Amino acid sequence: MEDQLEIQNLLMTYGPLVDSATAEPAGALWVDGGGYSFTLPDGGTKRLAAPDEIAGMYGWPGHLDLVNTGCAHMTATPKITVDGDDAQAVGYSVVILKEGDRWFLWRAAVNHWTLKRTAEGWRIAERFNRALDGSPESHATMKKVLEI
Repeated sequence: MEDQLEIQNLLMTYGPLVDSATAEPAGALWVDGGGYSFTLPDGGTKRLAAPDEIAGMYGWPGHLDLVNTGCAHMTATPKITVDGDDAQAVGYSVVILKEGDRWFLWRAAVNHWTLKRTAEGWRIAERFNRALDGSPESHATMKKVLEI
């Protein structure tokens, strides 16, 4: 239970860090050399390596536009399975964006995280994030909840 709570707290730290453009601590949520694979707006995918490429993403103009407009990267409580010093989690994430006087759901995704226990505590080894676009890849990621 303690490991699961630490992992949940780690994953819930992500949103406030990236929404405040706190890049280096956000990149440090990963193990060195770990990765973040996500769906691009054009439907392609990209993988960034930790910590530098991931931290660098939070300085991209598109990300800063979100931050300066007002946004919330929210991670829903995932299903977490711990096996010794390794863990996996599957769950949803959404990005809420401010537009004028209203807030709206801008992006919804499913995530599969693999995690490692380190001397500094639990860290993300890989985050596989796919937009909820009805694709076979997003459905396969959702079904990982049956495997962990």
